[in-house]
Amino acid sequence: MSMTQAILQEFDNEAKTTRRVLERVPADKFEWQPHPKSMTLGYLALHTAMVPGFICGWACEDETKLTGSKGPSPVTTADLLAAHDKSVTKMRETMEQLGDAGLMKSWKATAGEQTLFEMPKIALIRSIALNHWYHHRGQLSVYLRLLDVPVPSIYGPSADENPFAARA
Repeated sequence: MSMTQAILQEFDNEAKTTRRVLERVPADKFEWQPHPKSMTLGYLALHTAMVPGFICGWACEDETKLTGSKGPSPVTTADLLAAHDKSVTKMRETMEQLGDAGLMKSWKATAGEQTLFEMPKIALIRSIALNHWYHHRGQLSVYLRLLDVPVPSIYGPSADENPFAARA
């Protein structure tokens, strides 16, 4: 199995899980935040939905110039799911386009004249696209718990869902 295929296999499983979490985000709570320094629920959910497709798009470039601009906010839960589905498609297309050889090429991110990151594109995908995505999905699941929204099983049973329980 190629490196690209291995990443996509992991990605496909994680994308299904992320979609289950996003499906539970209540639109009437989009402006809620657990702390003034925290993102709102809607912003965090949309960020989580968009991360893989957005970040992997950087891997099509040799250099990404970061501006620090803030992304959009969702209006409905359907907006979150549409953004997620588009992101999943973009990630798959980009990974297939790059292939193993493309993932070994160098990438860097700059802000003005300063270089913030410089790494192989495979590290960009692994650390900034995937690990970053999992991190925010974890935050999102905590937000759901704090709002008393049932949390889906992610890597094993949650207090609300146990896919391993015997079914009668």
